[in-house]
Amino acid sequence: MMTMRWSVRVMIQQSLSVCFALTFFLVMMTSSVSAQVEQVNELQFPPLPDLVIPQPERVVLDNGMTVLLMEDHELPLISLSAFIRTGSRLEPKDKIGIASLTGTVLRTGGTTKQSGDELDEFLEGKAALIETSIGGTAGTASLSCLKEDFPAVLDVFNDMLRTPAFAPEKLKIAKNQMMAGIARQNDDPGGILSREFKKLVYGKKSPYTWFPTYSTILSITQEDVVNWHHTYFHPNRMILGLVGDFQKDQTIALLNKVLGDWPKGPEPKDSLAFIQESVTAGVFYVEKNDMTQAKIAMGHQGIRRDHPDYYSLVIVNQILSGSFGARLFSNIRSKQGLAYDVHGGVGLGWDHPGMAILSMSTKTQTTRKGIDALISESHKMVSNPPTEEEVANAKASILNSFVFSVDSPSKVLGKYLTYEYYGYPSTWLKTFRAGIEKVTVAQVRQAAERHLRPQDFAILVVGPREGTKPALTQYKDIQELDIRIPEPPKGT
Repeated sequence: MMTMRWSVRVMIQQSLSVCFALTFFLVMMTSSVSAQVEQVNELQFPPLPDLVIPQPERVVLDNGMTVLLMEDHELPLISLSAFIRTGSRLEPKDKIGIASLTGTVLRTGGTTKQSGDELDEFLEGKAALIETSIGGTAGTASLSCLKEDFPAVLDVFNDMLRTPAFAPEKLKIAKNQMMAGIARQNDDPGGILSREFKKLVYGKKSPYTWFPTYSTILSITQEDVVNWHHTYFHPNRMILGLVGDFQKDQTIALLNKVLGDWPKGPEPKDSLAFIQESVTAGVFYVEKNDMTQAKIAMGHQGIRRDHPDYYSLVIVNQILSGSFGARLFSNIRSKQGLAYDVHGGVGLGWDHPGMAILSMSTKTQTTRKGIDALISESHKMVSNPPTEEEVANAKASILNSFVFSVDSPSKVLGKYLTYEYYGYPSTWLKTFRAGIEKVTVAQVRQAAERHLRPQDFAILVVGPREGTKPALTQYKDIQELDIRIPEPPKGT
């Protein structure tokens, strides 16, 4: 008993000693800090070291394939990404969906050497991954694996790109999945808003606004998919990016061995997809009666990133909705309580204009207030232009967060792949901060006035007729959009 009491006593004494030492340390620290500064803004910090951004090694194989390499020896892993010059914007109108199907079955349909299921087993056995897809402006393929497995996985990756089987049963599964998606395309109000607003901005004749239907999917055959692949999958239409634990010279030799005998294809001569010159201003409505809110979007075309106003608009977007203290959040969400989610900015596309869009969700009874609030905030970017403080804060936020976009070799390589694919200079990343720093308050104001034009807005409202009707009566002409899904052809 005495021994236990003595142990408890010792523990208490030790705890008191630790508490006293900690209290003394905190008092001394507080005294030291208070002796130096009295206000937080008086604190001084040493300048941050220069941010060093690595640049990948660029090599072009004899067959025209461009390769970007960035070594990273932290882990025994290698990742490869490929950009292929293709995309759904190149689809004929009677075969909409062929690009997406090709991108899916390229992976699931196997190769002439392995079925899709055998490929799955091979990759699972090596804890490796291969994925493919084709989006609006590009096709992508990627692999990741252990360093020791890279030669074997690269062989399979090469077979998949060059000699895919496009197995009929896998194509059928992919088509059924796409048709199931078509059946559900009007379930999500956000999806409706995005799809229909894009049609208003780019025009119904633009491939950027085309979406698959039952008819277009059912018309696509295995031969169509094979022909699509033969048209666009050539080494001189591809850019590879490798990052990981490899030696540059050995890896280039391996790539030449595996991919170098792939014959070069015709020179790419793809024309840019059609986009209407201007947006028809007005009010457009989509009836969706199973909603308790209204979704609102308004705007017009944005710009490409190579536009002279690019850096100014990055700052404009930050001031509009780049943080919880930004204008849209502060004025519409916090002060007026009209929306939980509200966003806005001028879209910055790579090889075609983005969309300048302001959007929100609001209660049906506040639909009119929501529309008016978004228009008002757009007007205020001119009538109450960005202040010097807003511009300075936006710049600081953009520049301070920049480091997180380049904090790993894979992120840096991804950016360089994008620049290479869309024809931007390799210095684009390194000049970004300087471009932001040089922007003046006057340039920000001018850019906001040029690229946010409320008088040109197309306004789209998605919501229940009964709830949104009072808000829409303020407009003389309202165009209702028909979003009914065309039935599949008879006999299918």
